[in-house]
Amino acid sequence: MEYARWLEEHNRQISELRAGVSAHASDNDLRGVVEKIMSHYDEIFRLKGNAAKADVFHVLSGMWKTPAERCFLWLGGFRPSEVLKLLSTQLEPLTEQQLSGIGSLQQSSQQAEDALSQGMEALQQSLAETLAGSLSSAGSTGNVANYMGQMAMAMGKLGTLENFLRQADNLRLQTLQQLQRILTTRQSARAFLVISDYSSRLRALSSLWLARPKE
Repeated sequence: MEYARWLEEHNRQISELRAGVSAHASDNDLRGVVEKIMSHYDEIFRLKGNAAKADVFHVLSGMWKTPAERCFLWLGGFRPSEVLKLLSTQLEPLTEQQLSGIGSLQQSSQQAEDALSQGMEALQQSLAETLAGSLSSAGSTGNVANYMGQMAMAMGKLGTLENFLRQADNLRLQTLQQLQRILTTRQSARAFLVISDYSSRLRALSSLWLARPKE
């Protein structure tokens, strides 16, 4: 419900931005809308952080998004390097300095993504080993304390999932902020329109897929 409200307001802001771009609004006017959209992104990351405290699995699995969007999820959201790759082909012409800045940002985002992904893999492996270690004691009443201790260890490890999600969302927000510093106001406006249109197409694809004739 919170996401639905967020998305409704986001779509309203995107419509305002699109109208401004079409009407060749001044840079100051466009900057005001771009800043509102950036603040609104900050809001969704705050909402996700609160939701993760209640149910981190719900947020990580993207159950609040459409099926097609979930296919592309990385740690509960978009992959920053993929967004940068998309934008680099949609924002031409870019200066050499801008291309270099986006390239460096894409590389640093990819490295951060890889580090978080490896951390998640290590966590899953560690969790699997902890659970496997408790199998031999699960059926023995004499080993109840040992079993409960191992399950407590597993619970503790699950607690780090929230930290991974927070780091991923921080990376997403920082990538958007740094991208905004590289681009001009009009390019930033165009970037938000491209991201929004891409997300809208994924949601439309989900609707079409779910409504397809089923034999």
